[in-house]
Amino acid sequence: MSLYDKILDNLPEVVKPQEKLTFNKKLIWTLLILVIFFALQLIPLYGLGQNTLQTFELLSILFGSEFGSLISLGIGPLVTASIVLQLLNGSGIVKFNLQSPEGKAKFHGTQKLLSIFFILFEAAIYVFFGGLAPAPELAGTSAYLILQIVLIAQIFLGGIVIMMMDDVVMKWGFGSGISLFIAAGVSKSVFVRALSWLPSPNNPEISTGALPALFQSLTAGDPTTAMLMFSAIVATIVVFCVAVYTQAMKVELPLSFGRVRGYGIRWPLNFMYTSNIPVILVAALFANIQLFARLLQNIGFPILGTFVGNTPATGLISMISGQNIVGSIIRQGSFLIGWKPYLSALVYVLLMMIGVVIFALLWVQTSGTDARSQAKQIINSGLQIPGFRKDERILEAILKRYITPLTVMGALAVGFLAALADLAGALTNGTGLLLTVGIIYKMYEDIARQHMMDMNPAMRKFMGGE
Repeated sequence: MSLYDKILDNLPEVVKPQEKLTFNKKLIWTLLILVIFFALQLIPLYGLGQNTLQTFELLSILFGSEFGSLISLGIGPLVTASIVLQLLNGSGIVKFNLQSPEGKAKFHGTQKLLSIFFILFEAAIYVFFGGLAPAPELAGTSAYLILQIVLIAQIFLGGIVIMMMDDVVMKWGFGSGISLFIAAGVSKSVFVRALSWLPSPNNPEISTGALPALFQSLTAGDPTTAMLMFSAIVATIVVFCVAVYTQAMKVELPLSFGRVRGYGIRWPLNFMYTSNIPVILVAALFANIQLFARLLQNIGFPILGTFVGNTPATGLISMISGQNIVGSIIRQGSFLIGWKPYLSALVYVLLMMIGVVIFALLWVQTSGTDARSQAKQIINSGLQIPGFRKDERILEAILKRYITPLTVMGALAVGFLAALADLAGALTNGTGLLLTVGIIYKMYEDIARQHMMDMNPAMRKFMGGE
């Protein structure tokens, strides 16, 4: 065994359950992790003096983080590690045999090692670049350096805790921790932005929540604010409904048991074939670029673009920020808002769609959902397509006709919908809202499947249970 393999074998991990978990046990573990996640958001960093990242509220929602708390990193390092490893594996620079259990184990071990590296790297970047730093008046003293090290240690600890919590959810709960933390953050944001009665910091006469602000602005005779609130509510509802509809779209392949005549099932291939993972990767990539752009601007090297206040103004970050076009039109009272906002919106939509397609194709190969893996799973289950010989190669060729187009079309649709929600000014980040719908829908399917397996021993055996 090589030194690298020994390192992977000794990485911290959560032990898998020794028995098949029931629905109630999985639900308890999921809720417990969710409570711990919200509790960690309330623990502030000791020694923190300035927090220039607190303005990135929408990015913190996507990261499942709370800047300035113990979990300031959130899922950022985990997703970044996944992005880097998928790109390296997809380009052939680093190759893993994902068809074998050993290759999959090495892939996941390498991803965990990369996650630990990015936790430490991002913690150091946040502190040394001034994003999360001690009080400025201590600069140049030994106490300032000590506090920087203390902050890095706390952020690193929080990142490791998030990584282990993600492992707990994957092995003991429903879905994954990454998806759970995103859904929790977005749900909290939508609830607050829709229903909060607290006064807005910019206009104390209007509530923070869109629904109370809508009625207050109508009463006060402020049609512009009323239209802004109304458009945000409508955009959120429309994106939610379209996302639910597309999640339910699927292609069903008829399959039959070779040894049991007259009995068959349908193998579903969802239109959103790669689910929400590619959107998470693209959103995290854009969020990382914006964060590093802000940190670089803080130290005087705005090579990725500049911010005016909290708004991206120039460079790459202005193209990947998804500005609220509908809000700008309502404020101006006209569609004539200049050509730059429309050009930026077009570039943002194209970048989002292209990025999601690229990561969707990579994800299919690395997650074992490609045509070859699906054909092998079907054959091992004793199933075949009626009218075709029971041959894995034939089944793979048939599946390719569906899986590749579904991967590309589903990715284009989800990328376009996420970008459109951002441009329409939904109550929360459009990508986050779309992700949450997909995550909750997937969790619903997992819960329904778990109920089915708990009730029917034969179904449990067929689904791979003990």
